[in-house]
Amino acid sequence: MKLILYGTDFCQLCDEALEVVEQVLGDREYQLEIVDISTTDELMAKYAYTIPVLKLESAELDWPFTANDVISFVTANI
Repeated sequence: MKLILYGTDFCQLCDEALEVVEQVLGDREYQLEIVDISTTDELMAKYAYTIPVLKLESAELDWPFTANDVISFVTANI
């Protein structure tokens, strides 16, 4: 399972989101790709006001999310 966490460097909310994802999925097999949206104009236009965003397949989970939200999101989209 491959998850993408969109965010930026020095983003406290992004750090919090990463902690939630790692806490929930730490024991499960998954690939987490952390993508800095400031690297492209396209990503900035799409996510500048919604980061952090967790993506799995074509589904996205916007912040704020809890551990239970991540579990439900992953379960519903695998």
